[in-house]
Amino acid sequence: MVQFHEHIISDLLEDSNGGLVILSSGLALHKLISSLLVLHSSSQGTLLILSASPSQKSSITHSLLTLNPNPNNSRPTEITSDLSVQHRHSLYSSSSIFFITSRILIVDLLTSKLPTSKISGLIILNAHNLSDTCTEAFIVRIFRSLNRDAYVRAFSDKPHSMVSGFAKAERIVKSLYLRKLYLWPRFQVYVSQDLEKNPPIVVDIRVSLSPNMEGIQKAVIEAMGACLKEIRKTNKVDVEDLTLENGLFKSFDEIVRRQLDPIWHTLGRKTKQLVSDLKTLRKLLDYLVRYDAVTYLKYLDTLRVSEGGRSVWIFAESSYKIFEFAKKRVYRLVQSDGVKFGGDKKDVASKKRKVKEDNHDSKEVNGGSSSTSTGGVALNEVLEEAPKWKVLREVLEEIEEERQKQVAMGEEHVEDVGDDNFTVLIACKDERSCMQLEDCIKNGPQQVMREEWGKYLQNKAELHVIQKRIKKKSKDPKGFGILNGVVQSMPKENANVSIVYKLEHDALLAAASEISSLATKETILEDNPQPLGSSGGSRKGKGKVRPKNGPSNAKSSKKTSKGSNLEVSGLNNEGQKGDMSPIEAGHTHTSLQIGESVNEGVLKKHSEETNRTENAKSLPPVHFYALESHQDVLDIVKPSVVIVYHPDMTFVREVEIYKAENPSKLLKVYFLFYEDSTEVQKFEASIRRENGAFESLIRQKSLMMIPTNQDELCPGLAPSSGPEALNIQNSITRKAGGRKPVEKEMQVIVDMREFMSSLPNVLHMKGMRIIPVTLEVGDYVLSPSICVERKSIMDLFQSFASGRLYHQVEMMSRYYQIPVLLIEFLQDKSFSFQSASDIGDDVTPTSIISKLSLLVMHFPRLRLVWSRSLHATAEIFASLKANQDEPDETKAMRVGVPSDEGIVENDVRSENYNTSAVEFLRRLPGVTDSNYRALMDGCASLAELAVLPVERLAELMGGQRAARTLRDFLDAKYPTLT
Repeated sequence: MVQFHEHIISDLLEDSNGGLVILSSGLALHKLISSLLVLHSSSQGTLLILSASPSQKSSITHSLLTLNPNPNNSRPTEITSDLSVQHRHSLYSSSSIFFITSRILIVDLLTSKLPTSKISGLIILNAHNLSDTCTEAFIVRIFRSLNRDAYVRAFSDKPHSMVSGFAKAERIVKSLYLRKLYLWPRFQVYVSQDLEKNPPIVVDIRVSLSPNMEGIQKAVIEAMGACLKEIRKTNKVDVEDLTLENGLFKSFDEIVRRQLDPIWHTLGRKTKQLVSDLKTLRKLLDYLVRYDAVTYLKYLDTLRVSEGGRSVWIFAESSYKIFEFAKKRVYRLVQSDGVKFGGDKKDVASKKRKVKEDNHDSKEVNGGSSSTSTGGVALNEVLEEAPKWKVLREVLEEIEEERQKQVAMGEEHVEDVGDDNFTVLIACKDERSCMQLEDCIKNGPQQVMREEWGKYLQNKAELHVIQKRIKKKSKDPKGFGILNGVVQSMPKENANVSIVYKLEHDALLAAASEISSLATKETILEDNPQPLGSSGGSRKGKGKVRPKNGPSNAKSSKKTSKGSNLEVSGLNNEGQKGDMSPIEAGHTHTSLQIGESVNEGVLKKHSEETNRTENAKSLPPVHFYALESHQDVLDIVKPSVVIVYHPDMTFVREVEIYKAENPSKLLKVYFLFYEDSTEVQKFEASIRRENGAFESLIRQKSLMMIPTNQDELCPGLAPSSGPEALNIQNSITRKAGGRKPVEKEMQVIVDMREFMSSLPNVLHMKGMRIIPVTLEVGDYVLSPSICVERKSIMDLFQSFASGRLYHQVEMMSRYYQIPVLLIEFLQDKSFSFQSASDIGDDVTPTSIISKLSLLVMHFPRLRLVWSRSLHATAEIFASLKANQDEPDETKAMRVGVPSDEGIVENDVRSENYNTSAVEFLRRLPGVTDSNYRALMDGCASLAELAVLPVERLAELMGGQRAARTLRDFLDAKYPTLT
C-alpha cells in the first residue's frame, strides 16, 4: 500500500460519520477499499458494499487476498435475490463483509428484514452516479433514521463526472447525510511525492502518420468543425462547451444532448442529425488510430449504406476526401496499361486484377454485365500497414537484445531478466486490437492485412449475391407519381463519376471471385496441406517488411528520459461500451486464410515478401491486455517492461502505483504516440480536463454550506408538509374545541420491480409509507379501487410495440374499479411527445397519439395521468389518495393470482369468459398478446380451434409463420414406447 492511501484511511477513521472521497482516476481505488476491509473486524458488525461493478468486485477480492492471504479470513461474498429471506437475515447478522445491490437492500430495509443495529457501516462506490433521488440516497436516509452510529463512506474516481450539473458534489454530500468531502488529485502533495520518488524509465516514441492517415484526420476535423458551426447557429446551446477539444471525448455527446433535451421536440431534423453526426465523426477519429486500413474502409462502407440518405456530414466536401484516402490505403484503381484514373502513366509493379469486356468470370459475378472500359481496369492492392506495427516490432527486438545482454553480463537484477520472470505487457484499447497485434507479431503484418483483405472481398461478393436475389424477385419496377418507377437520365458531369464507381465495383467483384477460387483450391488440397511459413515463423521477422505506403515513410523519434514523470504521458480512459465498433457495425464474416502453396498470380508478391524469415530476430515473452476489461493485470503479470500501445490516463496511473509499490523492481515503460494526431490532443486534453475538474471541486468545497448537524437531519418516517397540508385542506372547517384532527399515515403498495426507478424514494420523502410486495397486476396500488401502471416515455413506446401494455391495462380493468396509466416525463426534458405541428388529423399506426387514443377507446374506464416529473407524480398520488381507504397488502398480492383450485378472486371477466381456457390459449406456441383476442373472437372453444385449417389460422393470427407453428404443435404425434 502506498503512503497516501494511509493518509486517506486515517482521515476517514477520524470521522465516525464517514465522508465522500474523490480520487484521480487510476490511483488504485480497489486497493484503498481492500485496506479498509482489512481493518474491519467482526466485532464491529456487518459491512455492506453498494454499487460495485463486476470488475471492481473482482479487483477488490484479489487485492484483499494479496493483503491478507490467510484462508481463515472472511472474504467478501455477494448477496443476491436468489437467497431466501431467512438466509439473507442470517447473513446480515454474521458480522461479515458483503457485496449487495441497492434494490435488494432497500426492499429488506422497508420490510424490516435487515437488522440495522448489527450493521457497522455502508461503503458506496461510483458515487459520481448518485443523485438526490437515487436508491442509494433512499437507503442512507432510512438507514440513518434507524442507526445513527453507523458510518457511510462514498468513493469516486471520476472527478470530471462530479462537476457535471449545478453543485453536484454538494448535493451528493447532502443526500448521503455526510459532512466532509475529501479531494485527492494527482497533483496533491502526498500523491505526487509517493509516485515521483522512484519513477520508472520512460521512453516516448512518436510515430508519424502516413500521408493518407493525415488526409483522413484533416478531413474529419474539417467535417467536425463544420457541424459545430452549424449547431452554433441554432442559438439554443452554450457555445463555450462546443469546442473541437471537447468533441474528442465521449462525454461531448452527453453535453450536447443535456443542453438540447428540454427543447428536443422543437428542433428540426437537421439539428438532430448534426448531433448524431458529431458522434459518428468522433468515432471515425478514434478508429483511425485504432484499427487497420481494411477494417476502417469496411466501417466507412457501412456508414455510407446506413447514413448515406440522412447524414449531413457525408454530403460535405471533406467527406469525399475521407472515403478517397481510406480507399488509397487499401487499393487503387488503375487502367490495365498502368494509367491511373485522373493521373499519368506509371509502371505498376504491384499486383493487378484485370476486368475486361470478354472476361467470363466477371460476367458470371456481375450477372452478365461488362466493363465500359475497352482496355479494362486493374485493382492495385496497397494494403497499407499501421505505422505503429513496424515500430512495435522494433521495440520488441530492442527489448530482447537488451535482455540478452543483461543475462550475459549477469547484472544485479537478474530476477527481472530471467526467462521465468521477464514479461513484456502490451496495453491496447480493446480485445480485438490485442488479437490483431498478436497475430501481427506471430505471422507478420502482410499476412494480417491479406486476411483482412480476403474477408473484405468475400463480404463484397456475398452482398452482391444478396442484391441479385432481390432484383430477381422484383423484376418490374415499382414507383409512384410522375416517375412511375423510371429512373431519370443522369447528367453528363455525373456520368463519368458513375462509370468510375461501376468499374471499381466490377474490379472488386472480380477480385472477390479470384479469392473465392483460391479458397476452393485450398479446400481441394486440404488432404495435403503445406505450411504457411518456416518453422520459426511465429517469432521471426515478418514485421521487417516495409509496406508500400505510409509506414515506409513514417519517422519515429525516440526520446528517453530516466526519472520522467508519467503524468505527462496519460490519456483519458473512454469506455466505448455504448459505441459500435467497425466489426460490430459490419456484417458477420467468416475467416478466410490463403495458404502460400496456392497463392498464385495477384498474391504471389505478398508471399515472396513474407517469406523473408532468415534474418529474423527473436522476441521476448509478451502478454496482451485490453484496457476495456478493467482488470488488475499489473499485480498478476508483474511485467518488467510495459508498452502502452493505446495511451490511457487511467492505466498510466496504475503503472505509477505499481512502480511505487515495487520500488526495487526495474520497470521500463514505452509510449507509442502518433505525432501531430488527435491521439496526442486527446492525451493532453484529458489531463487538462481532470485538473480543471479538481480545481472546480476545490472551489465548490470552499463555498459549501454543510450544516454541522448534517447527520442528525434525517427525517426518518415523519410526514412532510405536503400530505399534512392536504389533510388540513380536506378536513372540516369547524373544529370542536380547537382540537386538531388525527393525521392518517398514507401508504402505497409498490411492486418489487419498481425499485429500479426513483419514484418510491420521492414518495417516501413526501411522507408516505412504502410497502414493497410482488404484484401480479399493476405497479402501484393507492387504494382498494385505484391501481396505477407507471410508464416512462421509452417504456411506453416499447410496451406499445410489443403489445404488453394492452395486456397490462386489460388486467387492471378486470380487477380494479379505477385503472390508471401514469405517463411520467423527466424534469429536464420536454413535457410533450412531439411538437403540435407533427400531430396529424388521421389515425396512423406509427403515431403514439393514435395508439393512446385507440387504447382509451377500447378501455373506457382507463384514466390517463400525465406527470412532468417524479415530484409531480408524488403530489398526484397524494391527491388521488385523499378521501380513499388505505390498500390492503394481502389482498393486493392475491389479485390476479389463482388459488389452489384455480379460482381467481374478484375477476369480473370470469363471468363472461372461461379464464382457464384463455390462459391455456395464451400459452400455446405462436399465440401472442397481439393475436389471442382475434382467436377468441374467431372460434368459440378450444375444440373448434384444434380443427381450424392453416389458412383460417393465418387470417386470425396475422401471419403464416405463427399459424404454421400452432398447427404443427396441434398435429404433433404423441410419442409411444415400442
